[in-house]
Amino acid sequence: MQRVDNWVTRFEEGMLAVLMAAMTIVSFSQVVARYGFNSGWTGALEFTRILFAWLILFGMSYGIKIGAHLGVDAVIRLFPPRLFRFFAIFGALCGVAYAAILFSADWLQFFGINARGGALDYWLKMYKIGIGLDDLRYPEFVQETFGTQERVQRWIAYLILPIGLLLLAYRCLQATWQIITGKRDLIIAAHEAEELVAENKNIIKD
Repeated sequence: MQRVDNWVTRFEEGMLAVLMAAMTIVSFSQVVARYGFNSGWTGALEFTRILFAWLILFGMSYGIKIGAHLGVDAVIRLFPPRLFRFFAIFGALCGVAYAAILFSADWLQFFGINARGGALDYWLKMYKIGIGLDDLRYPEFVQETFGTQERVQRWIAYLILPIGLLLLAYRCLQATWQIITGKRDLIIAAHEAEELVAENKNIIKD
């Protein structure tokens, strides 16, 4: 299990680093080309927007890993330890359910809920249709060499939807187990309400 976690962590960190570097390079080169040479890449804005979306969807699972997601825990920390742990586990499982529903809601029909589709279904539709993005196009040599269509297919850009949700479900399951085994308190890391009360306790007394 630790080997799998190490591989997933390296994958997330590697992809996040690549995405941030690509966004920086594309944005910088576009500024130089536009203001220095009165030129530029037509698909730069769309490409950067896609990279940013990928960064967010990779980041949501990695945020669970490092405990960076914000939340309010002022109320449940008033509960006895066992009740606090119950709600902490419940919150983590809600994260798993959220990822599972967005990935594919078809399984909810087992419980009598009329729900269909999800990220996987949407991505498969884009793959079958094969329509292209608005501005992002393959270079001419790629079109000639591999016989691709002119515009980059949407399913390539949308591949992050099922991948990101699978990673989120994995990290939420991992957090659930860590809460059960006592390795972490919550799926979130924020104690902002508690910190604000501590910082302003003297003002409250006055």
